[in-house]
Amino acid sequence: MVKIGLEIHGYLNINEKLFCDCKSEHGLKHSKPNTNICPICTGQPGSKPMLPNKFAIDKCIEIALILGCKINEKLTWQRKHYSWPDLPKGFQNTISGPYATPNGVKGNFLGINITECHLEEDPASWNPKTGEIDYNRSGSPLIEIVTDPDFKNSEEVVDWLKQLITTLSYIKAIDKKSGIKADVNVSVAGGERIEMKNINSLKNIKMAIDFEIERQKKDLPKIQETRMFDETKGVTKLMRIKETAQDYRFITEPDLPLIIIDKKRISKIKSSLPETPHKKLKKLISKHKIEKKHAEILTKKLDIVEFFEKVIEKANPKLAVRWVTEELLRVLNYVKKEMEEVNIDPYNFIELLDLIESGALTELKAKDILNEFIPNSFSPKTKLKAHSKISSEDEIGKFIREVIKNNIKAVKDFRLGKKESFNFLIGQVMKLSDKRADFKKVKDLLLEELG
Repeated sequence: MVKIGLEIHGYLNINEKLFCDCKSEHGLKHSKPNTNICPICTGQPGSKPMLPNKFAIDKCIEIALILGCKINEKLTWQRKHYSWPDLPKGFQNTISGPYATPNGVKGNFLGINITECHLEEDPASWNPKTGEIDYNRSGSPLIEIVTDPDFKNSEEVVDWLKQLITTLSYIKAIDKKSGIKADVNVSVAGGERIEMKNINSLKNIKMAIDFEIERQKKDLPKIQETRMFDETKGVTKLMRIKETAQDYRFITEPDLPLIIIDKKRISKIKSSLPETPHKKLKKLISKHKIEKKHAEILTKKLDIVEFFEKVIEKANPKLAVRWVTEELLRVLNYVKKEMEEVNIDPYNFIELLDLIESGALTELKAKDILNEFIPNSFSPKTKLKAHSKISSEDEIGKFIREVIKNNIKAVKDFRLGKKESFNFLIGQVMKLSDKRADFKKVKDLLLEELG
């Protein structure tokens, strides 16, 4: 029997550090080393922490609630001691440890029990090869989510983490530039628990778990170890014998007061939480009869699925699914924008779909209008006169005859059996009509004209 548990770390999506006013910056570097620093986050003698960042505590409560945790109302900061160059004070401030009451406890997310989730500060960035230390991220607020050892294999872990990441994106909890890291604990029947530290991608997490399970089956661990994963070789390597809580010498932080979380504060935060992706997925499939493959695309991002839910209040759901999952995402990907960065009114989008369904616009012309919705949408009816569908057979016939006249070789190729030439000729007719010609009539009349 295999048991797998996770300790997931992520940077909170917060502008300032946990105990000072310095900018919280991590992941992709934007500033020169050691520029977003002060005496507090560099641990200068005599410096004292400010009261903890209110927004960081609120964000931690949001995460705990969305994971189904019980929120503890009295929080005590602890000092977790260890001697590494990246820790200027010689200890890390955390709401964890044997004497702590974590921010949230005893949750459950998609069938996996959550032991706890808590807030802590990040150490500095240390390069052991050069000895250089960058304190820009020292003191940045981190969330740690600890699961029970409920996973049985790497596939379960990766699928669950994907859904966790999507869910946390709904509340903009984690800095998406930095992503998450995980310490992975693995044990097989009869063996001691092995911890693998700081694995930073889903691919590496899967590879590390699979390797470690096979390694432990061949050589059953007798003592607890902390190991690292070498992604270039696909193996784990011993770092040290596993520390215990006593090794960190946890003590209550004397420079920070007890934090009291008011029940009204918890209720207010809870009322502001969106539906989880899992709930939205079930609703789209059961209530709106959306195919699962499309529902999964829609629920990957909160702003997209909320936009879609507004659209299908007034529009044909089948048409809306195709135009949101294909055309809207195409446009956003092309301009490299998120939905929240543009201003597309759902009622303008509904109007566009209505014009397609009524036959007033061709789909090709509607795509052109949708392209113009970036960055701000407008009523498509204002463009209708210049872009309306051409359905007159006489007018379409003129386009066809001109295309045949100017593309003799393609006509001959079609009559010799080259079907792709027919598609080329259709494209030329649509181009000549500025994409306004009725596509079905173009196809039928062109076949008739070609004999």
